[in-house]
Amino acid sequence: MPEWLVLTLAMLAACVVVVLITLVRHRTAPLDEDPSETPDVIEYMTMWIGVVYAIVLGLAIAGVWEARSAAQDHVQAEAQALHEISERVRVYPADVRDRIRGDVNAYVGHVVNTEWKAMADTGQVTDRGAELLGQVRVDVTDYEPKTDFEAQAYQPVLDQMAAADQARNARADSAAPTMPGVVWFGLIGGGVVTIGMIFALQIRRTPRELILAGLFSALIAFLLFLIWDFDAPYSRGVTASADPFLSLFPDIKG
Repeated sequence: MPEWLVLTLAMLAACVVVVLITLVRHRTAPLDEDPSETPDVIEYMTMWIGVVYAIVLGLAIAGVWEARSAAQDHVQAEAQALHEISERVRVYPADVRDRIRGDVNAYVGHVVNTEWKAMADTGQVTDRGAELLGQVRVDVTDYEPKTDFEAQAYQPVLDQMAAADQARNARADSAAPTMPGVVWFGLIGGGVVTIGMIFALQIRRTPRELILAGLFSALIAFLLFLIWDFDAPYSRGVTASADPFLSLFPDIKG
């Protein structure tokens, strides 16, 4: 199901539930009920519940957005490190240089064409990707420089290899959803309580109040969907992109 359709259905469902509950409550309310006589303490509690919940939602959105940005940074760092390896080995003998570049390209091709889909589907990187990167490490570390010029390039290549490995591990750690279940319980429970306080204010069945109640509930549904959408950086919504690999390795087809 497309994500825009999920969002639309969630917002419509929130509006419909609030409006139906309001209409049912209006029909079952006592005839002598006066909506204007809501105690001041209830209005005060409603205000503070809304403020606290808004802060929690803001922190959750900032957290998942930061995690998404960090995931993209990991991809950029990994692609840049592998590109540096391919470029720096130009001082090596042709057979060694071509072998290293070939293994780097094989790893990048696997990441773009296979591992990226695995991260989206399962939230995990593949064992094959680890094997291919391990082969690049073997190529880099096992070569013994023959000249001073090669020796000067050897350590920087090792440093870039370590950077690529570190970036891959960071990418693997950020592939799974970042929000714990207890946080989702608090977000959804807080949303229910916040919307429920609307009825504590004894809203009437006027078009203006029903529209405001529906829009308020739809806004909360949208913000919760936004958090869910950003929670998996490689699989939903505005995902981290493999473009850094494709731009630095133009021969690889995504």
